[in-house]
Amino acid sequence: MDMKTFGRVTLAATAAQVGMVVAGHYSAAVASGFALGGMGISLLAGVFYARIARGGWVASLVGGLLSGGVCAFLGIGVSVFLGDVPPSLLAFGTAGSAVAGLIGGAAGKATAPRPTVTG
Repeated sequence: MDMKTFGRVTLAATAAQVGMVVAGHYSAAVASGFALGGMGISLLAGVFYARIARGGWVASLVGGLLSGGVCAFLGIGVSVFLGDVPPSLLAFGTAGSAVAGLIGGAAGKATAPRPTVTG
């Protein structure tokens, strides 16, 4: 797994998750989209990890899963701290977002540019 790419993608996705959570703390309209928004951010984290890291399938799937799960865990943790969601959502939401990151990793790997072969 490419740790440099993992760190950068996870940091960016965490910033997006926390931004969404803070905006949702002040806006019911944003808060109503926490589930889809959070899983969408995690899915994109997986896509970006796989496309940037350009590793094999296993590395792309694991990187997407971990990046999507970590950013969601941190974002949901902030939301729990703010009192906007129950603590039980931390495990359930993180698991769902980790799966979204895994799917994103698969999509990113499947759509990544392939190196050209010159003969």
